[in-house]
Amino acid sequence: MSGRFIAVVGPSGVGKDSLIDALCAQASCKARARRVITRAPEAGGEDYEAISPALFAVRAAAGEFALHWRAHDLHSGIPGAVHQTLGGGQDVIANLSRSVLGKADAVFEDLHVLHVTAQPAVLARRLKSRGRESGGDIQRRLARKVPPLPEGLTITEIDNSGKLEEAMTAALRALHPAKV
Repeated sequence: MSGRFIAVVGPSGVGKDSLIDALCAQASCKARARRVITRAPEAGGEDYEAISPALFAVRAAAGEFALHWRAHDLHSGIPGAVHQTLGGGQDVIANLSRSVLGKADAVFEDLHVLHVTAQPAVLARRLKSRGRESGGDIQRRLARKVPPLPEGLTITEIDNSGKLEEAMTAALRALHPAKV
């Protein structure tokens, strides 16, 4: 039996990585895919492999990624080794861009999407506190028109405006309804 690929999507600052960390701490059956990103290692945030755009292009051309995409002027990839983990029956969870969900659905046999949202004021506060964007950049992110999620996917909406524990409980309920 193959494991599920659990894609966590949502706007910057919504708490995707915090939710993933909490889910991995609570549910030992999940493996977290460590993304490869063309972002400086000192930028902080999730645990990721920082590489140059040139090296990313070489690795993508060599077929080293199960999935890769470009968003916010960065390239991100999920290493191909994720297929071994899924093949062993273990669920894998990863932070993805919504723009790559259609491709993820074609790549992974069993895809479940956790679409994480939060109120705009909460997003603005979180973006400001992480210190990566200017005030203008934050306003542009918040004003950006976001395309709808692809139809036909298994999608669970998770509101992360409040306490992380509430969002985690909602996610666990969606992923493991018999256990919660």
